[in-house]
Amino acid sequence: MQLAVLGLNHKTTPVNIREKFSISSESVIEGLHHIDDYGNILEAVVLSTCNRSEIYAVLDDGNEGRDTLKRFLFDLTGNEDDIDYYLYYYPDHACIQHLFQVASSLDSLIIGEGQILSQVKKAYTIARENGATSTVLNTLFHRAISTGKRVRTETHIAYNAVSVSYAAVELARTVFKGDLSNSSALIYGAGETAELTAKNLLGKDIKKIYIANRHIEKARLLADKFDGKAVPFDKAFTSTEDIDIVVTSTGAPHYVVKTWETQQFMARRKGRPLIFIDIAVPRDVDPDVAKIKGVLLYNIDDLKAVVEDNIKRRGQEAKIAYKIIGEEVDELIERFRYLSFRPVMVLLTDKADRIRCREVKRAMNKLENITPAQERVIENMSKMIVRKLLREPMTKLNSSAGTSQEKFYIDAMKKLFKLDVLKEKNSEKQNSYRYAQQ
Repeated sequence: MQLAVLGLNHKTTPVNIREKFSISSESVIEGLHHIDDYGNILEAVVLSTCNRSEIYAVLDDGNEGRDTLKRFLFDLTGNEDDIDYYLYYYPDHACIQHLFQVASSLDSLIIGEGQILSQVKKAYTIARENGATSTVLNTLFHRAISTGKRVRTETHIAYNAVSVSYAAVELARTVFKGDLSNSSALIYGAGETAELTAKNLLGKDIKKIYIANRHIEKARLLADKFDGKAVPFDKAFTSTEDIDIVVTSTGAPHYVVKTWETQQFMARRKGRPLIFIDIAVPRDVDPDVAKIKGVLLYNIDDLKAVVEDNIKRRGQEAKIAYKIIGEEVDELIERFRYLSFRPVMVLLTDKADRIRCREVKRAMNKLENITPAQERVIENMSKMIVRKLLREPMTKLNSSAGTSQEKFYIDAMKKLFKLDVLKEKNSEKQNSYRYAQQ
């Protein structure tokens, strides 16, 4: 077995590529229900945010792991563009290290932001509730989540915590020379990011906030929290002519702000400038909007410059966090080594039963109008086949116990049936996939 992660993120991939590989919650759930179809995937967790799309998995055959997970990613997104240049693939130790850094917000666009830990929890919860995790990923994600909490508790990395929404507000302040008291803002969306944006805008003395959402009741609920005003989603521009800032953070799969309506809106403003800050992935604002006179358009990648100072300030705290992560990774690897040293017969039986269950499930899905009695016959037959196939290896192992041949047969069984939970070392080939660009 091999533990691995395949993915792309804001460090390796520009937003116009990332948005093509964002994964909806519905697609995640549907994909997790079909991991048995891939044969090589034993467990899986899919993490998709505005800055990353990643698949964490336990693989039956590590040599084919990257290709299997790449196919899974393509099936989840419905996109098969050539993205090898942007993908990273980390096996075993490097996978654990990467997830712990993600959960601790050290791999985020803004170091110390608080959203990623809850996003990791949500991704794991979805996978667990849909039967896609077992011993290895349960152990890994429980430790990753506790590590993220420990980093936030034992360091100051989250003090004055910022997020993408905070960076968006800082960008607006820069454009308006540090003063938002005479400006009004329109926010598309009513989710967590929109709420954080509204909170940060109020913290910088914004004059008024408008909220636009497809469900007007959700817009009203959020607007009421900040003494703002809810406006109809499809009539937002006609209801908010006094705005100076537009922040978009919807989950729409298409542009919600179009060029023609922006041109009409700008014509009524008589030359007053307008700032768009698009922090959605996929993007909410048509890029051609930037060509309109008086309009400034920024997307999520433009926020990188805003956060540079934040990264410098948190550099020292990050060093402490990396030390904590190192301790946690070492402890988890010892835990996995313990799992690998479980009696070989138990490991072999577990693996055989996983394969049996997977193949029985496939067969059942292909049979129509099968009765419960017939299901029991197939189930019992599959168990008997496994039991009889393993009888000779088990007998041989038992007979070698306590003899000079014991270690030989244990090692042979582990190698023949690939029973190690986590390998001691990674091959050069497995380690060859790293960040395409930093």
